[in-house]
Amino acid sequence: MSAPMLDTYREVITPEGVPLHLPAAGPVPRALAWAIDFVIRVGALMLLSIPLTVLGEFGQGLYLGLMFLLMWAYTIVQEALWGRTLGKRVLGLRVVAQDGAPIGWMAAITRNLLRTVDMLPFAYALGLLSSLFDRNGRRLGDLVAGTVVVHDSARPLSGSVAIDTVLAPPQPLQPAEQAAIIAFAERAPRLSGPRQQELAAVAAPISGGQGQVGVLRLYAMANWLLGRR
Repeated sequence: MSAPMLDTYREVITPEGVPLHLPAAGPVPRALAWAIDFVIRVGALMLLSIPLTVLGEFGQGLYLGLMFLLMWAYTIVQEALWGRTLGKRVLGLRVVAQDGAPIGWMAAITRNLLRTVDMLPFAYALGLLSSLFDRNGRRLGDLVAGTVVVHDSARPLSGSVAIDTVLAPPQPLQPAEQAAIIAFAERAPRLSGPRQQELAAVAAPISGGQGQVGVLRLYAMANWLLGRR
């Protein structure tokens, strides 16, 4: 039961058959990120309350509306658009779908609305209990929305993300192989350098290269497959 308290790796297989290792975040960094977001929201409300007090009852109504937006839309909008709130950004966390893809509006709304359930009976007790029994540290909102919070430690290839070279595959490729190479080029910029090279090694028989050479060749082949000639 103690394993989910630590960060673990979640292996998923993309629709193209490419294995990805997602560094799932445990309850501790997630709690710290939530605390940062809470302080930001409370601080914003305190600053807004000062000018709104002079507006009387209208100011009070406006304050209540802003409070609702900050407490709910704050997380939903940021996670739907960027996959993380300001607190998660500070802690290097990101919310992704179970297959590693970015989440959409429905998933962001679902996981955040279910916070009301995770908070029961007090202090996120149900959410903590769920994360302790789930190997990926997911609370109930994540389980229902099909999301997982991971460490966003991936960094794009320095100076090589916007690769404009084109390389034709040395041999005819099956549709599944073509899809896997294109998926690699789309997802690799979000992965760390070592992880990119690890995935590129799987396709070494096709690219004919290992390490960073294999990564660059796969990018170039993806450009060829996409008609970027």
